[in-house]
Amino acid sequence: MALVKTLANLKSVQILTNKLAALSVVQQNGMSMYPPYYINPIFKKDAQVELFENGEAQKLAHIPTKAALIDQTCSIYYDDDIRLFRNYIMRSGRKSLARELLDKAFEKVKRSQLEKFHKAKTEEDKNKIVLDPREVFHMAVDNCKPVLFLTPIKRGGVKYQVPVPITEKKSQFLSMKWLIEAATDKERTVHFPEKLAYELIDASNNTGRVVKRKQDLHRQCEANRAYAHYRWS
Repeated sequence: MALVKTLANLKSVQILTNKLAALSVVQQNGMSMYPPYYINPIFKKDAQVELFENGEAQKLAHIPTKAALIDQTCSIYYDDDIRLFRNYIMRSGRKSLARELLDKAFEKVKRSQLEKFHKAKTEEDKNKIVLDPREVFHMAVDNCKPVLFLTPIKRGGVKYQVPVPITEKKSQFLSMKWLIEAATDKERTVHFPEKLAYELIDASNNTGRVVKRKQDLHRQCEANRAYAHYRWS
């Protein structure tokens, strides 16, 4: 009898452990330790000054706020898009390596643009050359953002590739992902920072492999426009 009670207790403990493990997995998949009514932190000084000038700081004084991430600072060199791009480059949690690779790519962009600037003969040509690698990066990402994408929808036993509008967040993700894939698909003699720098410069000029990939996707969406009504049916 005692053995049966012991086995029953062990079984109940195991069931409770499995439930707690499942709950922890759900919390990890949620990617946040904060409830949904918590607002994002405002850590930049310019945004804080603007809130106080507009009088909206009093409204946010008693609203629960998330803690700022460890790499979110009020520095003038902080850029949220570059931080996101660095995280996409990172593999196996090696953020220091990703930061080093991106810094080398920006250095290569700066050297290439300076070389073009000094070779330019007229003042008009010099004004067209962007020397700031961060600005080149933002121009490249904006030029590579797709407007539409294809999604498979099944109708009558047949799958159709239906063009649908894309959200801004996913459009930015695809743009950064394509840039990294283009820089990764390289020759053995070319290092990743160098290839990434070339891809950023080409994309900022609205040329290159990534821009061609976006245009090809738009052509496919245009070719499949006859199936667009399946999106609502």
